[in-house]
Amino acid sequence: MNARLLVTGAGTGSGNNLIRSLKAGDPSLFIVGCHADRFVLKKSDADRSYLVPASKHAAFADTLRRIIEAEQIDLLIPHSEVDVAAVSGFRERMPCRLFLPRQAVIDRCLDKYALTTFLQAQGLPAPATYPVTDLDSLDELFRKLEPHSRLWCRMRTGTASMGAIPVTDVEQARSWIRYWERMRGFPVTSFTVSEYLPGRDFSLQCLWKDGVLILAKMSERLSYFGAGNHPSGMSSTPALAKTVFEPRVVDVCTRAIRALDARASGVFCFDLKENRDGVACITEINAGRFAMITPIYDLVGRYNMAGTFVRLALGEPVDLREEYDVTLDYYLVRDLDTPPGIFHADELFESIHRVAT
Repeated sequence: MNARLLVTGAGTGSGNNLIRSLKAGDPSLFIVGCHADRFVLKKSDADRSYLVPASKHAAFADTLRRIIEAEQIDLLIPHSEVDVAAVSGFRERMPCRLFLPRQAVIDRCLDKYALTTFLQAQGLPAPATYPVTDLDSLDELFRKLEPHSRLWCRMRTGTASMGAIPVTDVEQARSWIRYWERMRGFPVTSFTVSEYLPGRDFSLQCLWKDGVLILAKMSERLSYFGAGNHPSGMSSTPALAKTVFEPRVVDVCTRAIRALDARASGVFCFDLKENRDGVACITEINAGRFAMITPIYDLVGRYNMAGTFVRLALGEPVDLREEYDVTLDYYLVRDLDTPPGIFHADELFESIHRVAT
């Protein structure tokens, strides 16, 4: 394509994953990366890297604009929740293309409770959830969520399961929320309590253009990165994931996007977990950014999703034979300080020897 891209979050695990995926899809791409931390930026896999202010800084927009002009950037790709929110707010001032969902869609998805109530109103499966107004209200919320013996306490906003924990009684929830209020400065109203979802855990990433689903791929989380160090024992980032295809899950996600915006465009990442009846409930939608595990959606199957995103964003023709790119039994394996590995089930025992007994 010979296009020039600017990707935020360069040097982070997720940013470098995306950059590597883009280059795998089209080596001719010239990728400029940026980040607010020079130490993180030093690890950038971009062709050229720039130190920029944090996305909440007043100079962030002007700095991006100057980079875009100096580097003749064709497409800006914000690559974190906070960067998407920031760039969306000044998208009209950027002298290059963006391929983001509408502002109202991004705002709704940023607030997990607002998203949950919206989905439920549309008849879509989402966990029964209540906002915490004060610590005394928890007793009533627990009664409302009976007969669930275990509940899920988490924040309305944020990533990486921050502030999330399973609880079995009111005092556990009250103590947890009080800790975050006193030690971390988060108000009580930052939290919700909801039914605990014990079943399978799915991730789905999809591309849309003007209300048309272009491409969808999905995986199942089998274990969690750093789970032993999280009070929740879980994380939105898997240590081990497997490509799967569950039409019922794809259908739920498709209906959700059409409910959010009949003319939806951009990339959307879903988190879903099965309830005790085996129904896959939407717990989160990340609007406008790629998943941390995007390599399993880019490097496996017929179509590189990151590369397809770029072609859609630049208005180039995209001729895909089918919108669901199904390639089963590939595993994503992740650990600290190593690039993610992707292996087919048939490869898992290659070059691995057992000790004779």
